[in-house]
Formats: sequence, C-alpha cells, structure tokens
Amino acid sequence: MERPSLEINLPDTQEEGKLYVVDSLNNLNKLNICPDRSPPVLDEEETTGGTGENTTGSNIRNHCLFFVTFILTLIISLALVSFVIFLIIQTRNKMDQISSRLISEKKNIEELKKMNNMILKHLNQSGIKE
Repeated sequence: MERPSLEINLPDTQEEGKLYVVDSLNNLNKLNICPDRSPPVLDEEETTGGTGENTTGSNIRNHCLFFVTFILTLIISLALVSFVIFLIIQTRNKMDQISSRLISEKKNIEELKKMNNMILKHLNQSGIKE
C-alpha cells in the first residue's frame, strides 16, 4: 500500500500563504508602531469610511461645531434672561409709582370728603336749604 503524500500540490497556495504572512507581519508592525493609548493605524479606506474624507477631521469639526453652538446658545439664553430681569425690574418700578399715586390720590379724596362734609355742615348751620 502506498502512503498518501501529506503535501498537496496546488499552484497558487504557496504564493497566497506568502502574501498572508506578509500581510500579517505588516499588521503586526502597525500595531507595534502605535502608542499604547491610541488606536492602531488603519488603512485609508477604513479611516475614511470609503468616502475619501478623513473621519477624525470631521469628528473634530463636529465637536467644534457643537461647542460653538453650545456657547452661542448659552450667550443667547443669558441675554434673554437679562432682558426678562430688566423687564421685571421696570414693571416693579412702574407698579411702585402707580401705588404711590394711588395712595396720594386716596389722601386727596379723603381730604375732599372732609371738606365736603365741612361745607355741608356749614350750609346746614347757616340755614340755607335747597
């Protein structure tokens, strides 16, 4: 009986294996070059998402845009709150003025009532009747 050969002679298998080894060594080299905390260097197609644009740059732009929008929103909110506080203070001042006028008018009305009563008493005492 013949022993079957352990080697399989396929024409492209050896070259594909060599390419696989070289590719694995390249990936290992990329992992060794990267610092511990940063992500490994990826192919350009993986970093761009296939669109040709760098996603890290767009992420930074998105963060900056968010930050600027957040700051502008805070400034506008602060301006609106300041305006509302200003209106509340102005309204309180106007109400104080109106209440002081009402108090002074109430005093004037009381004085007029007293004068009217005095005139009526004087007229009744003098004997002039309607």
